[in-house]
Amino acid sequence: MSWFKRVEKGIVTPTEQKKETPDGLWHKCPECKTVISTAEHRQQLYTCPKCDFHDRVNSQEYFEILFDENQFQELDAHLSSSDPLNFVDTKPYPDRILATQRKTNLKDAVRCAHGTIHDLDLVVACMDFNFIGGSMGSVVGEKISRAIDYSRQHKIPFLMISKSGGARMMEAGYSLMQMAKTSAKLALLSEEKVPYISLLTDPTTGGVTASFAMLGDFNISEPGALIGFAGPRVIKETIGKDLPKGFQSAEFVLEHGFLDFIVHRKELKKRIADLITLLRPQEAAAPEEALAKNATVK
Repeated sequence: MSWFKRVEKGIVTPTEQKKETPDGLWHKCPECKTVISTAEHRQQLYTCPKCDFHDRVNSQEYFEILFDENQFQELDAHLSSSDPLNFVDTKPYPDRILATQRKTNLKDAVRCAHGTIHDLDLVVACMDFNFIGGSMGSVVGEKISRAIDYSRQHKIPFLMISKSGGARMMEAGYSLMQMAKTSAKLALLSEEKVPYISLLTDPTTGGVTASFAMLGDFNISEPGALIGFAGPRVIKETIGKDLPKGFQSAEFVLEHGFLDFIVHRKELKKRIADLITLLRPQEAAAPEEALAKNATVK
């Protein structure tokens, strides 16, 4: 019966031979602490199967979720920020941009693409929060403006997925100018009667909220997203009062009339396709059909 007992004493496994669980195999929900495999987490579209908490995801994941077979044409992928103000904080602004580009494999805080969603053409501009907090600089404003122009020229609905900490302080006034620039482009898009859907995700704050994020034909959000101009801590310190429970959550903002509806990420693709179908102009009936409808039966 020696297999039930350790016969040899002092068995020691060398450190280099010890087996450890590789990093990245498991995901722990920040809200309810449920642990699931990363493969299941991805299958759940980066939401918690127990409490429905929506993890922050970026353009790569949203493109994968929305575009049919993850096929799309990226627009203006080469654009990168310059340093108009010769800005230096703890490091020069160009060095910060280069370091962030290497770390994230992104050119800036937004990516734009054209693809199909349930066989319907769609242009998507999606912000990446891991690029300097999704801050809105001149490149972000320019890429969004060009994506809107592309939608206007080709009469394709436009979806903006916002996720931002606000304006980029390293570009000062140049950053703030993007609020007016993108808003003016959206006004032109509206004149052409091309649908615009704005999806606000966690977090959407600052100049992004004050401009293009709230100008959609439909303004929608994911559950639990933080939406506001300034953060709750800043507002509380400013007014010196406690804030209502759930202040600036998507549910709070919906209750106060600033959103049209909240959509779960698993339903996002279908709901957006439904909105595109609802908003796009109906094609005029063929002359023969019109004559047939107006014909008098004799």
